[in-house]
Amino acid sequence: MLLKSVNYKSEKIQFSRYSFILIILYLIGPNRGFAQNPLILDQFTADPTARVFDGRVYVYPSHDILASPGKGRPGWFCMEDYHVFSSENLTDWTDHGVILTQTEVPWLERKTYSMWAPDCVYKDGQYYFYFPTGGRIGAAIADKPYGPFKPEQQPIAGVRGIDPGVLIDKDGSAYLFWGGISVAKLKDNMVELDSQPQRIANLPRPGLIEGPFPFKRNGIYYLTYPHEVNGAERLEYSIASSPTGPYEWKGVIMDQSVSGCWTNHHSIVEFKGQWYLFYHDRDLSPDFDKNRSIRADYLYFNDDGTIQKVIPTLRGVGITNAAGEIQIDRYSAVSPEGVTVAFVDPNQKQKGWKAILTAQNAWIRYNKVDFGREKLKSVSIKTSSSTGGVIDIRIDAVDGPLLAKVNIADNTDWSVVNSNLSENPSGAHDLFVMLKDTKTVEIDWIKFE
Repeated sequence: MLLKSVNYKSEKIQFSRYSFILIILYLIGPNRGFAQNPLILDQFTADPTARVFDGRVYVYPSHDILASPGKGRPGWFCMEDYHVFSSENLTDWTDHGVILTQTEVPWLERKTYSMWAPDCVYKDGQYYFYFPTGGRIGAAIADKPYGPFKPEQQPIAGVRGIDPGVLIDKDGSAYLFWGGISVAKLKDNMVELDSQPQRIANLPRPGLIEGPFPFKRNGIYYLTYPHEVNGAERLEYSIASSPTGPYEWKGVIMDQSVSGCWTNHHSIVEFKGQWYLFYHDRDLSPDFDKNRSIRADYLYFNDDGTIQKVIPTLRGVGITNAAGEIQIDRYSAVSPEGVTVAFVDPNQKQKGWKAILTAQNAWIRYNKVDFGREKLKSVSIKTSSSTGGVIDIRIDAVDGPLLAKVNIADNTDWSVVNSNLSENPSGAHDLFVMLKDTKTVEIDWIKFE
């Protein structure tokens, strides 16, 4: 996955560096992320808190790295810094670089490699970034959502634990939730408690509960959280008529991961009239669930305010540009037989995945591809095959309008095959890719030109 990378570490040169980067991006064109899961491929990310600031979605995740001698605990979670990513369309993501490292925290006595799930909120002209490390919760403040963030000299007094989540009510009152699960009101300065912490009652037991994410919708206060059940976490929620409760358990937002990832951690955000669930799984590290990757899927409410269960997808959210590389292995649906997915390079998993078609009429559906208004004339497929084969590309349905019939040559090396389009669609369509014979064809990506 290609991402714009921007780092705002120096306040004094922030404007000039930002201007320089915008000029470079204008000259070379945008580096595109993808509207599919996982959202980030070039690093491990987890515990995503998504917030909307100035018409963009900003995602504040934790940053998993591999522990090494003298650097964290082998075989366990290891995090030493935070990045922030943003998008105006949930398709193209900008990496704003490192916004805080453990060495910049003045009250942290030693390197703990425990910079776990953070949060960030905006109030009265400033952005407050809350982060846990060393068993305490600290705050860092900035004038921009991407920093530079300046950490406070001391952690928040009276709070011990992890996973801060902040709710700001309509009257400006702010509440800090953490751990498993406590809440306290914050003072107007947003870095001190204004009430004694209280434990939220009536949450489901037994099992670990952590990662609280509170929000308010239509007068209902929602407290959402991961709950460990039968050895893995699922996402659940409770509701109340006030921020501090009492809360009533209502249901499950997302079941345990089918991958066996022990943890899940999430946030819920409304953007341009649609609600989204951000969460994580172990897509890029299937054998080690302490290196995770963030995802996003659509979330819907019932008329009574209850939340419909979210089924994880590979396709994710957003609209994919037909002129970009369409990763059809992040499909919306596939035929019952004849389609599998594997890493392009098992030794370099960050290169992503490939789709493998092995049966006649096996098909892949990839939703929401934007062909724009310009007439596209051809299609390119990056493919590999030891047998050769024929691929049909259609839109809207398995038997929908045929865009191209692509003949794949016998070539076990990756190569790009081109074919002219028989039709020139415009606007957004679902894409269907079908193998027309009994051969075997591997596909990395598809692109229209």
